[in-house]
Amino acid sequence: MPNWLLPENIADVLPSEARKIEELRRAILDNFRLYGYELVMPPMLEYLDSLLAATDQDMNLRTFKLVDQLSGRTLGLRADMTTQVARIDAHLLNRASVTRLCYSGSVLLTRPLGLHATREPLQIGAEIYGHAGLEADAEIQELALSSLALAGFSHVRLDLCHAGVLRAILESDPTARRDEAALYAALRAKDVPTLKQITASYAQDMRGALLALPNLYGGAAVIAQARAALPALPGVVKALDELAALVELADDASVTIDLADLTGYQYESGVMFAVYVPGLPNAVARGGRYDHVGEAFGRARPATGFSMDLRELARLLPVAERKRSIRAPWGRDSALRRQINALREAGEVVIQSLPGHENDQDEFDCDRALVLENGNWIIKKLG
Repeated sequence: MPNWLLPENIADVLPSEARKIEELRRAILDNFRLYGYELVMPPMLEYLDSLLAATDQDMNLRTFKLVDQLSGRTLGLRADMTTQVARIDAHLLNRASVTRLCYSGSVLLTRPLGLHATREPLQIGAEIYGHAGLEADAEIQELALSSLALAGFSHVRLDLCHAGVLRAILESDPTARRDEAALYAALRAKDVPTLKQITASYAQDMRGALLALPNLYGGAAVIAQARAALPALPGVVKALDELAALVELADDASVTIDLADLTGYQYESGVMFAVYVPGLPNAVARGGRYDHVGEAFGRARPATGFSMDLRELARLLPVAERKRSIRAPWGRDSALRRQINALREAGEVVIQSLPGHENDQDEFDCDRALVLENGNWIIKKLG
């Protein structure tokens, strides 16, 4: 096998794509800062029991594992940064007040999450710790939508769900609670025949509520349908009220309610959302409330956040225009150096041609040249 081949679903990022990704990363991080989010940089590698302290079995399967030659303990290459940031909030910062943190970095997956997806996403995201109210969920939703707007996606679809609906239903029946894992799997797959089989011996009202969930999918009117179809348990009422409030804050996004979209249910504790854009079957952003993750690090804190993959987003953007630049000869003439330095300080790209070589770049269009005329270095347009 040629030594230049890469593993499946792993790829280099070439200049034009890399520039799109980096410009998008800078714009989104700058936007996070405008909201008051502080940047953190967790390590790529951690002890496995820390990485998986508060995540589900799916995350365990997605995590690469290796043995640390220094300690003999099992290490994991992060497959998600959310738990790492929760560890920083709970154990390192240890603030009493509301804390807003953001991050950006590569994660590595044992298997791709979707069709044609990379196993090395470039994850960017933001988290709020310390506030249990819906205001934090609303801010995170707004931040996710504004980040996508920065990328040029003004018309997006926002899918909303709530972990509290299923939890409240299951807590009202010990038999159903014992089957939580099987019910979760069937609902997530919208596997109604399996759901009917699992619930065959349940009380009629419990069975009816669970069988209604896969069909509670559609526009904002689904919330009213859910109020009619589901038991009026306090947890269910509270969850539907929160979903209704977030629908009102969705701005220009097309909102869909899907009460069986339980991705992340095993560690999410409240509102969950996914954002879709035209041209991509996978969600470009996912978020939600996960109030109990910090418990694994000795300090439970209300928490909500979202993340997305910059590489997925960049693939959907148009090819970036080549940067207008200036070609200059190689030389150590002091006047030439002063002119080049002045142009670069003014924001111009100046590319010096090395002796015996032509410039050949994908990223730059040398439409001007620095030439010596009558003892002065001047800029001339190229035909």
